[in-house]
Amino acid sequence: MSTISERDDVERYYGEALTSSADLRTSACCPADALPAHLRPIVAEIHPEVLERFYGCGSPLPPALDGATVLDLGCGTGRDVYTASKLVGPAGRVIGVDMTAEQLAVAERHRDFHAELWGHEASNVEFHHGRIEELPVADSTVDAVISNCVLNLAADKAVVFAEIFRVLKPGGELYFSDVFADRRIAADLAADPVLRGECLGGALYWEDFRRLLNNLGCADARVVSRSPIAIEDAAVERAIGHVGFSSVTVRAFKLDLEDRCEDYGQVATYRGSIDEHPHRFELDDHHSLETGRPMLVCSNTAAMLSATRYAPHFTMTGDTSTHFGLFDCAPAAAPAAGAATGCC
Repeated sequence: MSTISERDDVERYYGEALTSSADLRTSACCPADALPAHLRPIVAEIHPEVLERFYGCGSPLPPALDGATVLDLGCGTGRDVYTASKLVGPAGRVIGVDMTAEQLAVAERHRDFHAELWGHEASNVEFHHGRIEELPVADSTVDAVISNCVLNLAADKAVVFAEIFRVLKPGGELYFSDVFADRRIAADLAADPVLRGECLGGALYWEDFRRLLNNLGCADARVVSRSPIAIEDAAVERAIGHVGFSSVTVRAFKLDLEDRCEDYGQVATYRGSIDEHPHRFELDDHHSLETGRPMLVCSNTAAMLSATRYAPHFTMTGDTSTHFGLFDCAPAAAPAAGAATGCC
């Protein structure tokens, strides 16, 4: 199946076959109550028409976005764009890109509504009709790239991820939710327009994703959260029920990192200064940094916390002048009271 045919099938599915999220046949789309608590009141105020045609599979909105430039790939009707618009504030900027004209038409007609809703003198949002393989964004100008259950739909994922790292600033963050499979999808299933439109046919296999990012110079992508996806349609289950699918939220940074976690005796202490995370900062599924409590970290984690927009929120001690070997990367067991903690 050609790349052009795949794109046409996806565009038809999201522009014509789906009229609301109720038409989807899997549990990949998350209900509003799956959102983090601090985002729920924001999303609740977004225009109902925008919410009605939301097809995402997670909540890919990282913290500390005030004043940032955010790019949403496959923005659809703009739910995450307008949520980010509130989070970045009037000094920030949010760019949405989508190839489906019907979806963008909904997003565009509510720009003034949301600018007024968030108290902005002018909209800090812009939308572009186009392919995420050819982003209309200059090199090294974006603080955070987000995407919500869209990258699986791309026919050429290598090109998409290359574009992402092209537009990110040094230290910029890729933070996205998408469907991952526990194996490579057979070609005939990957080409099925319904399976592809339901975000199953093009689901990412983690090891291929890891290798792809490594080839682009990103050696350490982290899983933030993971939940299983239920296939609720009998025909879809018969076709592809042998594959295990999960909705996974991932973060990665445009940083020069090592391909293994190395120990240099570095310690990170979270200051508790991110408003929506006063007690702890969850970097990934096994780095939970409690406010005020020093944590031994590997050099990659140290860079993620000190060479990005998160730097003002952490106190770092140590450098990379003395190497102690590989860092123990296994998630740490609950420590004894008062014991030092470390995980990577």
